[in-house]
Amino acid sequence: MTTVGATVKARAWVATSLGDPTAVMERRDVDVAYPGPNQIRVAVDAFCLNLNDIDIIRGRYLTLPLEPPFVPGMESVGTVEAAGPGAEHLLGQRVVGIPSLAHGGYASYALVDAATAMELPSWLSDTDAAAIHYPFHLGWLALNERARLQPGETLLVHAAAGGTGSGALQMGKAMGARVIATAGSDEKLDYCRSLGADLAVNYRTEDFVAAAMDFTYGHGVDVAFDAVGGDVTVETFKCMGFNGRHLIAGWSQDIQLEDAHYLTPRAMAYGNFSLCGVCLVYVSDPLGVRRTLGFNWPGRSEGQQAHRRILEMVRTGQLRPAVTRELTFDAIPAALEDMEQRRTMGRLVVRVGS
Repeated sequence: MTTVGATVKARAWVATSLGDPTAVMERRDVDVAYPGPNQIRVAVDAFCLNLNDIDIIRGRYLTLPLEPPFVPGMESVGTVEAAGPGAEHLLGQRVVGIPSLAHGGYASYALVDAATAMELPSWLSDTDAAAIHYPFHLGWLALNERARLQPGETLLVHAAAGGTGSGALQMGKAMGARVIATAGSDEKLDYCRSLGADLAVNYRTEDFVAAAMDFTYGHGVDVAFDAVGGDVTVETFKCMGFNGRHLIAGWSQDIQLEDAHYLTPRAMAYGNFSLCGVCLVYVSDPLGVRRTLGFNWPGRSEGQQAHRRILEMVRTGQLRPAVTRELTFDAIPAALEDMEQRRTMGRLVVRVGS
């Protein structure tokens, strides 16, 4: 049993300064504190790599500015070995969750926000469990809650071979939509088709707007899942259908676009479509967040409801964790470089014991 108040030693990858992950990351032993209120400490078995990890390491993510040294990492799968006040019910449970303040996950122990911790069934492997949180929970929030996607509608998914895009593609198919997927290579297009895309478009060599208009017989798409931002967003406005819903779910083109002035109301007003923001952060006190930060974030109960639906879709084969690489702990910096250079597809899962 863990002693109340005791820290533990964890092996971790540490960003020693801001910059290229292959240059600034070091293997170190770090202290992981005992969890505070509404926190848990997880003995980590696996986790995924995310593009936002790279932005944080490089110092580009202004929403989460961190001073080195720090441990990156936004997801953790493992067993809860210590729990702070308000989270005692999770002690001993196997969970997937988000480390506090979205860092600290590249380690053998991680402090996790209890509001984000979702319990895992025994039939789901650690590798698959690590690959379900962001893609499928984000896809559910975006397509079910924000866009209200309906069977028979057409969904356009940008960067559909990537970590979040592959989840949105599958979620759209599971909800009965026809899905147009964009990606940047023939290999990635084949991968999108294997996940169920009805049409796959190479955005580097084809006009995705023209392809979408042809596919919808001139109507335009009903929903666009856009985690790219910038020029891609503005171009997508040209193929939005009447009463369409354009989901802003990220800025993989450049994270600093979240504070840029590249959108004007004209396209939405004259196009009769809606621009919908999407931010996946489960919190214990949504009303408090609304009052203090001005943000509308879903609570733990909404996360648990989504998690049950997602697990059932995984169990019945409607969704499958899109794991394309299992990595050893030592392979993280090289894998981040591959991710930054867009040489990866789906989810990259690190097995901590390997």
